[in-house]
Amino acid sequence: MTVLNLPQPVLPMVEQAVSSKSTTSLAQQAVESIKDLIFNFDLIPGERFSEADLTQRLNISRTPLRQALQQLEQQGFLQVLPKMGWFVAPIDFEAIDELYDLRILLEINAIGGIVDQGKTELLEPLAKFWIKEDSEYSTDGKSVGTQDEIFHFSIVASAGNKEILKIYQQITDRIRLIRRLDFKKSQRIEVTYKEHAAILNAIRSKRKADAQRLIKAHISQSKIEARKITLDELYKAKSRSLELEKTI
Repeated sequence: MTVLNLPQPVLPMVEQAVSSKSTTSLAQQAVESIKDLIFNFDLIPGERFSEADLTQRLNISRTPLRQALQQLEQQGFLQVLPKMGWFVAPIDFEAIDELYDLRILLEINAIGGIVDQGKTELLEPLAKFWIKEDSEYSTDGKSVGTQDEIFHFSIVASAGNKEILKIYQQITDRIRLIRRLDFKKSQRIEVTYKEHAAILNAIRSKRKADAQRLIKAHISQSKIEARKITLDELYKAKSRSLELEKTI
């Protein structure tokens, strides 16, 4: 993953929190592989699965797999029920909405701190990716999704409150599935470029109120779009599963 060349002390915090490949242990590799299955709806929210199935799909032994499953259960991605086994955690849209609302509060607060403390230059490297001509926009949804996460994390990190940053990272982890889907649509990629550029330009100009208004509108709209896209992806994934069952 490419991480923007952010100034110290922001860069280490971004690298540590955003990078999902910070360890090469078998269990951690399994964690990331299972997350990918969930993020791509190869494992459907609410769906039951077996350890035996995953050992074959991931080509991994039972011990690191079980460690990975336990970790993902603690993170809220999976559930285990007595006598029934493992399930992908269903999507709690009410909780997701509340987490988006909390993001708005934290990022508005962070922008205020950045401008008031004269730290606007810490976000200057973000312009290299987000402030471009339309023809230069990336069409790689996965890459744009990663850079989007870096963009928002950098805003909170630059304000300098490490305890708020920890809370923000927990929020980011919990809504990553929803946010990732947002960049499967080319229209959403284009809108994100334009809105991020407008937010950055407001911060660079020290127009605090404008930047705060823009970040609130940006996240609020992302919440609405992500829910629509998620419901659509769930429907398509369940339809694929039913069709597969008919062929067996």
